Amino acid sequence: MDPRKERTVAALLRAADEVFRERPADDVTVEEIAESAKVSVGSLYNHFGSKAGLHAAVVERALQTDREYMDRAYVPGRKPIEQIYAAADEYLAFYLANPDYFRMLAFPREPGGYAAGRELADRLARSVAEQNARLVRALHEGVEAGELRDVDPEEAATVLWAAWNGIISLGWRPDALRRDEEQLRALLAAATEIAANGLVKR
Repeated sequence: MDPRKERTVAALLRAADEVFRERPADDVTVEEIAESAKVSVGSLYNHFGSKAGLHAAVVERALQTDREYMDRAYVPGRKPIEQIYAAADEYLAFYLANPDYFRMLAFPREPGGYAAGRELADRLARSVAEQNARLVRALHEGVEAGELRDVDPEEAATVLWAAWNGIISLGWRPDALRRDEEQLRALLAAATEIAANGLVKR
């Protein structure tokens, strides 16, 4: 890509990152994105086709970043239970380095009347499900190997994913329930341990 075009695309993505993390797409105009990026409205349409196209590009950046962190967890040759603990660690690392991307993926905004936004929400849900499929696979392999209790891998993966999201969200609470990085790490490990071994004393 031409260096000038690269700068324009990068400026538009930075500006879109800022506005879409703060407000629903319905409330954002192409004019304000272009003004923030210091480019013409025409440049936005030339490179992304529409506001929806730019919004989708921002979400895809968030998804790709998440994938890169999760790739470090699901390493071939690593035991399933090790992959699960590593996934929790990498998910926290993703949040700490990219809190706005984390919120975008874990707690997406309602698309409202924005038709393209509804399509994007469906796409986001499918992409998150694809990522969670790796957790399901690790759980399934752990059960098959006799390392984990005979649980439904899909249900267990949903429980873990929801628990991790809830725990990490404590990191931005404005009250006494807020937790720092060290506390979040300990809570994630505890949640994973409880899911793996249960609460009932054997």
